[in-house]
Amino acid sequence: MGWKDLKKKRWFGILTNLYILVMTVFVIWMVFFDTNSFLIHLELKKEINKLEKQKEFLRTEIDRDKQILDKLSDPEELEKFAREEYYLKKKDEEIYLIEYEDSLKSKKDE
Repeated sequence: MGWKDLKKKRWFGILTNLYILVMTVFVIWMVFFDTNSFLIHLELKKEINKLEKQKEFLRTEIDRDKQILDKLSDPEELEKFAREEYYLKKKDEEIYLIEYEDSLKSKKDE
């Protein structure tokens, strides 16, 4: 098969068309090498999705914290919270902490 036979083939004519060559180079450039390439867009899209999930998580945390703050505005709830979390007591009270064996940390867990 010589050069003249190759030039007569239809696919060779299509592939050597200047517009097809320029378009192919342009597409390859835009997909792989450009600063705004398709691959970079995919990475940025993944990052955006990750940040949106984090944003939604933080919004739920903010809502939960607002509910806790609203609850703590009540003096009785504030006293209950202080007793449970910080083991605070009144002057004439004694506190007994009861720990169960399964709630204690053992050396195996560490």
